[in-house]
Amino acid sequence: MTDIIARYFAAFNAGDTDTMLDCLDEQIAHHVNEGQIRVGKEKFAEFCGYMDRCYKEELTDMVIFSAEGGSRAAAEYIVNGTYLQTDEGLPEAKGQTYRLPAGSFFELKDGKISRVTTYYNLADWIAQVSR
Repeated sequence: MTDIIARYFAAFNAGDTDTMLDCLDEQIAHHVNEGQIRVGKEKFAEFCGYMDRCYKEELTDMVIFSAEGGSRAAAEYIVNGTYLQTDEGLPEAKGQTYRLPAGSFFELKDGKISRVTTYYNLADWIAQVSR
């Protein structure tokens, strides 16, 4: 079960949205920090495209956890990023770098990720890019 999560994050770090999408159930429920729930691979792909324009991120110090039974997993990691383009409603982007602890929670169905929920401290991020 943790193999699909490791593959998903390796694809994230490689900037490989197609492989990330291959890890997902068709009706993926994507719960983003401070945002609306997006349902389906198309909405997930749109989100990835937007994020790629605004941010360059690499996840390090990854620890993946799994529940007995194979239906849930979680990961804790550090987001090492560069703010590339101003994200609406957030501080102006000027190439600022940031380092932010974060976590993701997963539901799995038939070997695919059917839900991903991501959390990080937005106030911490804003403080880092506002310096």
